[in-house]
Amino acid sequence: MENSMFGTAVIVFREVLEAAIIIGIVAAATRDVPGRKRWLAAGLMAGLIGSGIVAASTDVIAEFASGIGQELFNAMVLSVAVVMLAWHNIWMSSHGAELAANARNVGKEIREGRSECSILLVVVGLAVLREGSETVLFLYGIAASGGSSMHAMMAGGAIGVLAGALVGYAIYAGLLRIPMRWFFVATSVLVLLLAAGMASQVARYLIQADILPSLATPLWNTSAILPEQSVTGMVLHSLIGYDAQPAGMQLVFYIAALAIIVAGMQWVKRQQFSSHK
Repeated sequence: MENSMFGTAVIVFREVLEAAIIIGIVAAATRDVPGRKRWLAAGLMAGLIGSGIVAASTDVIAEFASGIGQELFNAMVLSVAVVMLAWHNIWMSSHGAELAANARNVGKEIREGRSECSILLVVVGLAVLREGSETVLFLYGIAASGGSSMHAMMAGGAIGVLAGALVGYAIYAGLLRIPMRWFFVATSVLVLLLAAGMASQVARYLIQADILPSLATPLWNTSAILPEQSVTGMVLHSLIGYDAQPAGMQLVFYIAALAIIVAGMQWVKRQQFSSHK
């Protein structure tokens, strides 16, 4: 296998895996929400179209904001995704019990589910847009470095897409096997960690753009124990924001996101409890 083919396969696998995990977790968490498939599909299409626009604007994005365009673009997309995932978890903290209790008749009994579906479009669309745009720019760099044949890159890309989609689907299928009484707890925790991991990545991009101080770089280094480029490292990076060499500011963003989302969930639960007294 040529180096370019292997490099392309790894890059595409990582990006597709991240998008597939996000889509899988959100899809599993809303499996009983009416109309969610249409919104998931719409989000996927919107993300792909956005990635196509990014591909056509590669040179412009690369030069934007004095060479830090991609970092700012990623930070912006991730920030919106964190907000959407936070809202999803807060929404589910008040509606999850209803969804579980009425799993078979949710379409008729929980009309509020329709408002949740708009969040699906945004989260899925942003996930596909971010990973797709990163893939485009990474592959653009490989091609620009020379010595890469289009055939090898296409073959590597196909391998990466297939492998990433399979691993993402396996995680999704595993979530669906969880008993209903534990299902919403499990998916809520996963979405919470997913949002915190994204917040950590926002900090990383802003540090790279010299907008935020790193505070300490790195806080620790677990590359020898669990390399971030290994399959396990990639999965953990996608699921919980694992970083083998995180900066101090990343930890601050991670903990802050966890605290804010959990506080929001608890507040909604208290409000719901008070309204039922």
